Amino acid sequence: MGGSVGFDFFRDEIGAAPVIGEGEAADVARRVFAVAGTARAIGSQQDTNFFLDGQGGPLAVLKFAHPVFGAEEVAAQDAAADALAEAAPGLRIATVLRGAGGERLAARVATSGGLRVARLLRFLPGGNLGGSAYLPPRTVAALGRVAGRASAALRDFTHPGLDRVLQWDPRHADRALPALAAEVPSSPLRDAALAAAEEAWERLAAVSGDLPLQAVHLDITDDNTVCDAAGLPDGVIDFGDLALTWGVAELASTVASVLHHASAEPHTVLPAVRAFHSARPLSAAEAEALWPLVVLRGAVLVLSGAWQSVIDAGNAYAMDALDDDRRIFERALAVPAAVMSGVVRDALGLPAAPFAVPGTVPLLAGPFARLDLSPDADALDEGAWLRPGIEAELAAESLAASPGGVATHHARPRLTAARVLSDRSPATVPTGMDVWPGRDAEAVAPFPGRLSHTDEGFVLRDALTELVVTCDDAVQVAEEGEVKAGDALLTVRAGVRLHAALRRAGSPKPPKLVRPEYAQGWLALTADPSPLFGLSPSAPVDDPTLLARRQAALADVQEHYYDEPPRIERGWRHHLVADDGRVYLDMVNNVAVAGHAHPGIERAASRQLRRLNTNSRFHYASVVEYAERLAALLPEPLDTVFLVNSGSEAADLALRLAFAATGRHDVVAVREAYHGWTYASDAVSTSIADNPDALATRPPWVHTVDAPNPYRGRHRDGEAYRYGPEAAAFIDALAAEGRPPAAFIAEPFYGNAGGVPLPDGYLAEVYAAVRRHGGLAIADEVQVGYGRLGAWFWGFEQQEVVPDVVTVAKAAGNGHPLGAVVTTREIAERYRTQGYFFSSTGGSPVSSVIGTAVLDVIAGERLQQNAAEVGGLLIRGMRDLAARHPAIGAVHGSGLYLGLELVEDRATREPATRLTAALCDHLRDLGVIMQPTGDHLNILKIKPPLCLDADGAAFFLAAADRALGAT
Repeated sequence: MGGSVGFDFFRDEIGAAPVIGEGEAADVARRVFAVAGTARAIGSQQDTNFFLDGQGGPLAVLKFAHPVFGAEEVAAQDAAADALAEAAPGLRIATVLRGAGGERLAARVATSGGLRVARLLRFLPGGNLGGSAYLPPRTVAALGRVAGRASAALRDFTHPGLDRVLQWDPRHADRALPALAAEVPSSPLRDAALAAAEEAWERLAAVSGDLPLQAVHLDITDDNTVCDAAGLPDGVIDFGDLALTWGVAELASTVASVLHHASAEPHTVLPAVRAFHSARPLSAAEAEALWPLVVLRGAVLVLSGAWQSVIDAGNAYAMDALDDDRRIFERALAVPAAVMSGVVRDALGLPAAPFAVPGTVPLLAGPFARLDLSPDADALDEGAWLRPGIEAELAAESLAASPGGVATHHARPRLTAARVLSDRSPATVPTGMDVWPGRDAEAVAPFPGRLSHTDEGFVLRDALTELVVTCDDAVQVAEEGEVKAGDALLTVRAGVRLHAALRRAGSPKPPKLVRPEYAQGWLALTADPSPLFGLSPSAPVDDPTLLARRQAALADVQEHYYDEPPRIERGWRHHLVADDGRVYLDMVNNVAVAGHAHPGIERAASRQLRRLNTNSRFHYASVVEYAERLAALLPEPLDTVFLVNSGSEAADLALRLAFAATGRHDVVAVREAYHGWTYASDAVSTSIADNPDALATRPPWVHTVDAPNPYRGRHRDGEAYRYGPEAAAFIDALAAEGRPPAAFIAEPFYGNAGGVPLPDGYLAEVYAAVRRHGGLAIADEVQVGYGRLGAWFWGFEQQEVVPDVVTVAKAAGNGHPLGAVVTTREIAERYRTQGYFFSSTGGSPVSSVIGTAVLDVIAGERLQQNAAEVGGLLIRGMRDLAARHPAIGAVHGSGLYLGLELVEDRATREPATRLTAALCDHLRDLGVIMQPTGDHLNILKIKPPLCLDADGAAFFLAAADRALGAT
């Protein structure tokens, strides 16, 4: 080595870059390139860079290459940038600017630090992902996609300037790391970097011969990509590390740069891996090599940073990166490379090498029945999975019915290992299995091997396999040493748990339970022990095609939360449980007002389903009882009930009642509101978050008034009192034109805008105006009603008014399709001019008993009072957050109908839409389900089940504090 044409790390001493002042840089730009501007220094590890600013902002980037790099190497960088710009349309590339004659604006110039190659590069606006802020999955994926496109574009690029040896090139890591270490002070971190690199190099050596070489940018990272208006990387800068090396090293450097960001860990880089693979497919060998390369990258960053601090102590840019480099290295080591290689292969759909279970002699005689502990297990209903000792309890129950014994499943996530209010996914996936024999039994060696007694338990090894057996209470039989198949190992007492696990010899020791994000990596190193107990292997419960099947079967417009949604298969109270055992705090599900899977509601529905469910034209008691209960909760004269299936139908029917009662069809609605998706309810829905063309596509009979939003509307803060008189005047003017409205419809507490209370007296003024002209006042209580506001059962109570028509849904059925319209007997009777009303399942026996059960739970469990108490904790906590986080513009709402509005600037109140989306993603990572709302999607929609307790509120506030601090 050492014979390269260009720079050779092992031959050439790089040293600190000579200092060039901003004034001198501006002078060079003017003299050499005829560009007049102000020079502003920007950091660099080795080169010297400046923004050239004109009156309108940055004009270009002036780059002085480090003097150790030759003209041929610099030319290679410029040629690669041009090649990438041509081959990857849509990517913005920091190419060298060209003069009038088409020549590159590059020259060797004399500076105070000697001769330097200077170039004028295209400035790419948009900023980068630098710093340690949280990166949402879509951003990570975009970063990987840029790297993949660049790798594909540069695959055939050649240039003499690629003949160079850099410490960043992983092909030289076995020599570069010791050389770097020799130049820096001894420390535990230095020693850890060397040890980790040695192990990674050994793993890499097994596949390095199968890794293709190509030109690689080698630094497409958070710092060296530029973002578009949506904050997604779409531009590439700084080709200074361009080299000929393994193609997969491009992805390794990209992935490593993600790891220092807030809440990052090895699995969070997978969106980048998949996106890279879609643009530039990885081979099996490259997938195997990726994580060892990430570890090497982390080690090189740590030691290079330490070395840079020695040779260039005044380089603030390099000093600031030291903590980031350490985090990258430590997080790269958080999961064994062998495991991460399996995780990467699984993410790319590349099969793992098969691992057969050795031997034919049963470890323990059965027959064994299966014990299901997964999130799908019926035995874990009603929160049983949270009960201490539930596994042993269920095993004992099963043994009574299956005297031979009971065995759990390998690899199937255990709900019994799940944890609520956890900001990190718990270990739920078993790498082995447990058995409880029904009688005293002798465990025997299933295959010949060497037996040893370790801290893990009994370990039986042959050349390929290790069997680990542990038992809570066993009598040892065999001594350490060689054993034959069938030799007795230990005696297990009846009803005592035995754990068995099989793993590849020499692989990392899997924990008994592993986190689901890394399960496929660990499981690739294990085998299902089921055949050792005479059982068939456990069938996988995860279906990786389910989301694709959903997208194929459902209309595209029927969307789902999150780009990579968790698969939710169970709920309990204010928690949602994914199929992998991760438990999330549900902070948005205002449908489940009484909480998920409420036993009382379930029993009422089940009992009725066993007896009768039919259409509501039949005569039965439950529909009468429910209608009476609902009407009794409303003030006079609201006493007559229509039962439907949804809020959309309720709003639609309310409007039809107004049309029938008044003989008119004009309706007044407020802007930034949502009422439903049926024809009439959609017509009066004005939220551009739900429909960007909502205001432009309203039918002519819909008239809108300003959103009465005191924070973001036309009249703000102390001027909000103007909304009521203006809306009333609008209604008067409409009537004067000969179009008096049939109805005014609004939520009495502004929901879609984030739980914003209406200005005092607003509804009184508007209701009076619409009634003055013979119209009806419709209160849409679909979201705000049923005690959610805490202080009031109905939203209109806060405004001290009584509407003519009230719509109810969502909370009414606790997730069951149930809605209602409540009005006066006189208005209801006038609907007969439209014919008759009928809803097949609105008010069916099952719907009716569920509706009554929900009301029983709200009253019996004091859920309205709980909404007031816990909501008060949340409001106070969010105001405390606002004192620390300037991104919080306002705290809205009452009870458990709240909004946290996020802004770019408190003075201008510019909505922070991108930040809000990132916060929702980050909160999900921290165990909280959250979604944005509002026309600008800049408000956290906080509408949890009303059973949310103080612990849940505190958990949310802590997660929000952490997520806001990572922006």
